[in-house]
Amino acid sequence: MRDIGRRIAELRAARGWTQADFAEKLGTAVQNLARMEQGRQDFRVRTLVRVARKLGCDPRDLWDPPMTARPRPGRPTRAR
Repeated sequence: MRDIGRRIAELRAARGWTQADFAEKLGTAVQNLARMEQGRQDFRVRTLVRVARKLGCDPRDLWDPPMTARPRPGRPTRAR
């Protein structure tokens, strides 16, 4: 669960979205997204498919190993 959550966080940050930005796109609370990214929330397949679609990737991409050694603290820089 933690690896999938970290992968979601990486893909989100790669797009320059904050947790608040992405939570709004998903139609969920920031706290729920934070729990997902921290691996503290179980995922339903339906949820993973919805997250992948909003990220513009294939759901299988969420199972790829995280590219970072650990989550980076703070907000990503905004795309200009």
